[in-house]
Amino acid sequence: QALLLDQFGVLHDGRVPYPGAVEAVAAAAGAGLRLLVISNSSRRASGTLDKLAALGFDKRCFEGAVTSGELTHRYLTLRPDPWWAALGPRCLHVNWSRRGPTSLEGLGLQLVTDPGDADFFLAHGTEALSLPGGGVLERSLGELEELLRGAAEAAARAGVRPPPLVVANPDVVTVDGTELVAMPGSLAAVYSAAGGPVVLMGKPAPLIYSACGELLRLPAGDILAVGDSLEHDVAGAVAAGIDCLFIAGGIHSGEL
Repeated sequence: QALLLDQFGVLHDGRVPYPGAVEAVAAAAGAGLRLLVISNSSRRASGTLDKLAALGFDKRCFEGAVTSGELTHRYLTLRPDPWWAALGPRCLHVNWSRRGPTSLEGLGLQLVTDPGDADFFLAHGTEALSLPGGGVLERSLGELEELLRGAAEAAARAGVRPPPLVVANPDVVTVDGTELVAMPGSLAAVYSAAGGPVVLMGKPAPLIYSACGELLRLPAGDILAVGDSLEHDVAGAVAAGIDCLFIAGGIHSGEL
């Protein structure tokens, strides 16, 4: 009765729709299927649907979108449980630069660039650090990895728990045309390996599937997930009790 559709690697390659994707979405919606975008994009849900429309998809075909970026914004706004309430306001924010920075305006956060000053780390991108006075400071992926690794190691030497890293996009890579581009999940892997605590706001964590379930109000057996990542789309759907259609032409195409 419903499809959970990943976007990058399924509907489009980040630049253009895949052949037949626009028509397939229209046909599925026309046949009465409920279509919900489920994405590890660090962007808000409205921006996701706007991007799909700009690529030629009819927004009316989609019941909505649930993105890891939207969930991150929601949880930082509402602070819905004791863990989030105790998170603190001082945030070291790993952002985008060339791909377009993500704004944290309205969240009441105090941006810092020294890991030692942070209550928590937040990763929306892999290209820069957000500056307290506005704007971003570009950093290479290697520099950001070293910053996070160093923070975890410094905490271990001091005998304290490292700040948690909230990951607004758990993907390790995504498709961008014919290339694969590093995503914040790659930073999460480095930080976790160094002993840092990581909170994933999207696939494969249960949180994003629960949010989809709240919108659809359907049993898992009536839902089919469609995705191109074994680690995120397939693993997450299976853990949620949802069947998954694996798209082999996405991020794993070079391996298959």
